Amino acid sequence: MTFLQMLIDAASVGGLYALTAIGIGLIFGVIGLVNFAYGEYIMVGAYVLLLTAGFYWPVAVLCVLVFVVIFALASDWLVFRQVRRAPPETLMIVSFGLSFMIQYFYVMLFGSLTRTVNFLPEISRGFEVGGLRIAGVSLLQIGATLVLTAALAIFINFTRIGYQMRAVSENPRMARLVGVNSNRIIAAAFAISALLAVTVTVLFVAQTGSMTPFFGVSLTMIGFVATVIGGLGSLPGCALGGFLVGALTTLLQMLLPPDLQPFREAFVFAAVIVVLLVRPRGLIAVRSSLERV
Repeated sequence: MTFLQMLIDAASVGGLYALTAIGIGLIFGVIGLVNFAYGEYIMVGAYVLLLTAGFYWPVAVLCVLVFVVIFALASDWLVFRQVRRAPPETLMIVSFGLSFMIQYFYVMLFGSLTRTVNFLPEISRGFEVGGLRIAGVSLLQIGATLVLTAALAIFINFTRIGYQMRAVSENPRMARLVGVNSNRIIAAAFAISALLAVTVTVLFVAQTGSMTPFFGVSLTMIGFVATVIGGLGSLPGCALGGFLVGALTTLLQMLLPPDLQPFREAFVFAAVIVVLLVRPRGLIAVRSSLERV
């Protein structure tokens, strides 16, 4: 029974990590950008929920969706588009700078202390099934991850925009020569990644009810780790990496003695190093990433 409880908890935590990893991996797959400001998309959405918590919840979620999509598109248009042809290390530094700028802008607006909001408390209530304690939000996290991963895979493989995304990812210059509007396709990728960020925002806030201007950083780092483990540029790999990191985090929480539990992330990253020593390109390496390397 304890093992089944651990699986449910691991899948729930892994679902959030997987959605974050897919959002990061999607942008990397299209333009080769490791967007370390991605966690700030999740964070700004949380503060929109804070401001709109008094509205009927679909209205609040719609406000978050509109704001975060516009925010993501603005970050691409104002920042990343200007340095799109720069070396990868420059893009990474720019994303770090954007991340810190957004964080401290929100510190000026809301302060650095934790803010709380009671959003959709009914889905956070738990129920028991055969001795297993399950929260409604846990089921939503697992279900949302599976549905969105499948929907995104279908979108990329069977729609015109998806074909064009793959073309831009494989050979941007050739894609432009055959008439693909790269800016529009990249904007679509940012919008889709923002949709994933909104899902993480809603589920995270419903589960924890708290936020700070800095909480997106930890989600970004874990999402990036999951992306690297699964394979940069592989969306199924990103999802797999997220679930594996979630499982490892939950397992360590159960097995580590109380004195070592504050250092759980150190053990997670040590395990990541071991995995990458065995599979340097991740568990599912795609052809485009091999060529890029």
